[in-house]
Amino acid sequence: MSNQPFGSALRGAVDLSALRRPGAAGAGRGPARPGGPAGGDQGSRPPSATAGSVAQGYVVDADEANFQQLVSASVRYPVVMLLWSPRQPQSVELSDQVAAVIRSYEGRLQLARINVDTNPALVQAFVQGQLPMCVAFLQGQPVPLFGDPQPDEVLRQLFDQLVQVAIQSGVTGRVPAGPDDTVAAVPEEPAELPETLQRAYDAIDAGDYKAAAAAFHQALADNPKDEEARVGLAQVDLLRRTDGVDPQAVRAQAAAQPDDVTAQLAVADLDVLGGHVEDAFRRLIDTVRITAGDERTVVRDRLLELFAVVGASDPRVVAARKALTAALF
Repeated sequence: MSNQPFGSALRGAVDLSALRRPGAAGAGRGPARPGGPAGGDQGSRPPSATAGSVAQGYVVDADEANFQQLVSASVRYPVVMLLWSPRQPQSVELSDQVAAVIRSYEGRLQLARINVDTNPALVQAFVQGQLPMCVAFLQGQPVPLFGDPQPDEVLRQLFDQLVQVAIQSGVTGRVPAGPDDTVAAVPEEPAELPETLQRAYDAIDAGDYKAAAAAFHQALADNPKDEEARVGLAQVDLLRRTDGVDPQAVRAQAAAQPDDVTAQLAVADLDVLGGHVEDAFRRLIDTVRITAGDERTVVRDRLLELFAVVGASDPRVVAARKALTAALF
């Protein structure tokens, strides 16, 4: 099993850029959730998982046609992708095992199985090339899971952690059940979100970040301790700040004028949105060190907002908080 912590990007293991085609599902705008979605220096965002584009079923087959759609859905719920081959008995056994465990989560996770024999283009995206190979997507970001067979109890521990990280990040949606998914006989937990939060997520899916922010503000007014609303508001504010920004121009400005606080803030936003979380935190902590008074307060507050976007338990946030404290005092 991988020793990498949840929330860390699987850099170099998955290259999604080659699969992005003009007009393909997920090529456009979309909401971000904590952790910093893929996109990087292009300033792109994870595609929106609109209601009409959600793949139904706790266990589905992935191919090049629906791959981006499945990655997009990870802003609603974690999507576990398993590369397998029907030619390898061990691979088939693991595929059946993971599918059974995933179904027991009743929609908190979705399994997307990629047959490597029929999807060579997708296999090329997973540049590590291990088979079988299991990777989760959360807010459009790949998260390493495992490559070797695991006992059921280990899989459950791993998936429990993934669900917990998703909840902490505000990703609390459920996978729409498919015809092959049985309904549990025990009473189900209420799946519906509070009306204000549902309105906020609907607005995000529609690309109306102003309306989403208003809904999150209302949710916080109704319940100041609503952590999901607080994190959601931070995410939407990030999307609003970066919407329409020219990444090249902003980066050039920040490089030319290191003391330009506005430019440093803008680049840090783009870095978080692109998944370069540590770079963003380092940039703003360095800016804290060279500023004072109101400017320092602005930079500190932005860092705190970005901490909320990434997630309080993320090890990168924990480390950055310590560095920020040292820079301030």
